[in-house]
Amino acid sequence: MRTTTLLTAVLFLGASGHTLAQTTDPTENEDAPFVRNIRPDRPGQTVTTSMLRPGQFQVEAGTLRRLPGSGPATSYSTGLLRVGFWNHMELRLTQNYLAAQPRSVVEGTAPAPFGMAPLTVGAKWLASSEQDARSQVVFLTELTLPNTGDRSLNIDKPVAAARALVSQQIGKRYGIEGNLGFSQSGFKAADTKVGQFLYTLALNGPISKNFGFFAEGYGSGRGTYTHGATAGLNWRPLPGLRLDVTAGRSLTGPSLTTFGGGLSMRLPR
Repeated sequence: MRTTTLLTAVLFLGASGHTLAQTTDPTENEDAPFVRNIRPDRPGQTVTTSMLRPGQFQVEAGTLRRLPGSGPATSYSTGLLRVGFWNHMELRLTQNYLAAQPRSVVEGTAPAPFGMAPLTVGAKWLASSEQDARSQVVFLTELTLPNTGDRSLNIDKPVAAARALVSQQIGKRYGIEGNLGFSQSGFKAADTKVGQFLYTLALNGPISKNFGFFAEGYGSGRGTYTHGATAGLNWRPLPGLRLDVTAGRSLTGPSLTTFGGGLSMRLPR
């Protein structure tokens, strides 16, 4: 039932975005700061509808410190390479690195896993009629591959994920963006029954000419959902360069606080 509801919502979002985008002349929006300035897919849970033009490259890197209510803190870094391709498509490579934790003082305790996480390959696909319209819908598909990272972090089956990404520009600089997604480990019918849902809603915009903010809420799970919120500030010295700092907090489920920072760079502008 939840899978049917999700698919119906995705189709509705795609059709709505296609209709909205047709009512806007994208040439009148190309120089808007919301379009011209870099819009990375980090650091929160929300992936933007921003897509690179053919021949553009974007590198996004950051680190996140996770502080659970109980248990040791963990740190991991993320690297994302985005490449603009033809026919309104963007190719993506993502890989995380989990830092080593201090060894337990309890004798006989095995060290916690650390190292490079499995590699994720993906693509964004434009569902709207025009790129960089004020209202836009994009689909994201990703596949996390076994045997592509450290042995201690290896996964038994590939993990497939898909999201519908929706954005609505407000004025020239503000935007509301939302995601609706599903992920599962493996490709059998039984795997679908234990897959996880994700939804997010984010607001981003400027504070001054070069400083901006973003705030989001999100939920993930199946049957029982875990909710959280993330907020951050960013500094953009150039249209194609952005640095950010963030803080997050779980609202339901196990207590978790996060702090992070990173940078994103796009070439050419």
